[in-house]
Amino acid sequence: MRALVIHAAGDLRLEDVAPEVLGYGEIRLRLARGGICGSDLHYYTHGGFGAVRLREPMILGHEVSAHVVELGPGVTGFTEGQLVAVSPSRPCGACRYCQEGLPNHCLNMRFYGSAMPFPHIQGAFREELIADAAQCVDATGLAPGVAAMAEPLAVVLHATSRAGQMMGKRVLVTGCGPIGALAILCARRAGAAEIVATDLSDFTLSMAQLCGADRVVNMADEPDGLAEYAGQKGYFDVLYECTGVASALGQGIAALRPRGVILQLGLGGDMTLPMTAITAKELELRGSFRFHAEFATGVELMRKGLIDVAPLITQSLPLSEAEAAFRIASDRSRAMKAQIIFAQD
Repeated sequence: MRALVIHAAGDLRLEDVAPEVLGYGEIRLRLARGGICGSDLHYYTHGGFGAVRLREPMILGHEVSAHVVELGPGVTGFTEGQLVAVSPSRPCGACRYCQEGLPNHCLNMRFYGSAMPFPHIQGAFREELIADAAQCVDATGLAPGVAAMAEPLAVVLHATSRAGQMMGKRVLVTGCGPIGALAILCARRAGAAEIVATDLSDFTLSMAQLCGADRVVNMADEPDGLAEYAGQKGYFDVLYECTGVASALGQGIAALRPRGVILQLGLGGDMTLPMTAITAKELELRGSFRFHAEFATGVELMRKGLIDVAPLITQSLPLSEAEAAFRIASDRSRAMKAQIIFAQD
């Protein structure tokens, strides 16, 4: 079978890899769609991100949907041909954090397509995938591309749960890539009364409006576009910071009202924090890392039509054009979520 293997920055290859052996409690899957994530782009463009670097060839990908091909011993509740969304999160279930109910902080996490450990955890961008049955969530009724959006949606659902009560709150979203756009959808579903979004791209801001932002601000055109919200100690209750850029965080903090909540999702490296403002306004800085139970919740919300992610899928290219898909995904002037088609519906 073929898989997308990254060897170094700019060196992405479609290679033949040996099929895996189906074991107890596992499902053999035929991949349907794969979404290109920001971390995939970092590996492709830079060979890693922050201190995480490629040290050996690695199969990319963790946002996928697939069809069931074969059930391993002990697996029930699935049928051949069934569409499933596949969670890339595989906590061990035995370490201290798993035992404390924090599986997203598992000490032995096996997360698809991650160069954090060595040997690296191979990813899901392959024509055939063996997955634990517990990773597979019924996506019947969804389009394969939509089902593959369950992973980024789960990331933002987890962040939204970290925010606490959202009903009637005023929300600021900095950065309107896929995570920022999903933040708008999730905050609105959770009851946010007003949502303002910022970015540097008219295209991404148009997508933010499509997702329901009440106002968008292009900070490239209006560097002081949030200044009006900074008076009287601030305006917004919640900040989804989705850029990982210190300047965006600083402007967001200036616009937060006292005891506002900062949800830090963007991972652009360590940042200098305006601690005086955080302290004086009694702000709460809450990190948000990955997800676990929210994956199945996201699939359910999409199946019920309560969150519509379909407009965020802007390009879908066949596996044979995977590198072109990566180049398109890097272009924020025209791509929100680019996906790879592994198999036709």
